[in-house]
Amino acid sequence: MVNSDSSKMPASASVLRYAAFTDTPDGGNPAGVVMDAAALDDEQMLEIARSVGYSETAFLTPRASAEYDARYFSSEAEVPFCGHATIAAAVALAGREGPGDLIFHVSAGEVPVATTDAAGLITASLTSVGTHTVPAEAAMVDEALAALGWRETELDPELPPHVAYAGAYHLVLGAATRARLGSLDYDFERLKALMLEADLTTVDLVWRERADLYHARNPFPVGGVYEDPATGAAAAAFGGYLRSLGLVSAPARVTIRQGEDMGRPSLLTLDIPPGEGGITVSGTAVPIVSP
Repeated sequence: MVNSDSSKMPASASVLRYAAFTDTPDGGNPAGVVMDAAALDDEQMLEIARSVGYSETAFLTPRASAEYDARYFSSEAEVPFCGHATIAAAVALAGREGPGDLIFHVSAGEVPVATTDAAGLITASLTSVGTHTVPAEAAMVDEALAALGWRETELDPELPPHVAYAGAYHLVLGAATRARLGSLDYDFERLKALMLEADLTTVDLVWRERADLYHARNPFPVGGVYEDPATGAAAAAFGGYLRSLGLVSAPARVTIRQGEDMGRPSLLTLDIPPGEGGITVSGTAVPIVSP
């Protein structure tokens, strides 16, 4: 996630850089934000994302007042939904136009986002599209474990492997110990091949410290990134997973700590309502000074 040569970007693009799910530029997950992408085609957006060099860049096209079409590109391809870039984009908009309510139109549907400002630190809260989760097929789990170098006995039996959705698909694997989660050394190409075949955006590796506090790591080889330090889309899907499996009593609030093993600590807050609706993911974001 290192910036590459910005001179390769189309002259029409102006890219803002924000760190999401943190209150410091050295933490969280960096995201690029293009505030008006109406004049850009797919190839240009991909080129910009590659030039920025972050896991994702959000491209907004204004619709009506406070409504935007939002698309997300990694350095490899377009992704259907990205939580941390949504948070970054919403905070950027709030910084320009003031806090309030927004609607992002993503490929899966409408994502409402609310922003608030507390003494200059802006928080954004996105509500995902509806969630669903299904048990992961045994062959998928076996291949994922092989690529990760994990043993089946290192999984938490109370967090069964599922494919969870909240705008994008994520394989959820629960680690039995913090030490297992903390040691991540996987076969990049093998895991990438599995994820492409199964249409997975990330693998969501989680460890439960307590019922309302989880630690997470998210390999993202399909985006050309070894690991994401904060993954809002996976967090939303995981909130739906917790609700579907009865691991929380909704309404519930759950905290996810991510990025600590990478030296970019991130804090994500989930608000999980009853029923089958979307999960609200909240976090702060701050500007990164461009090189």
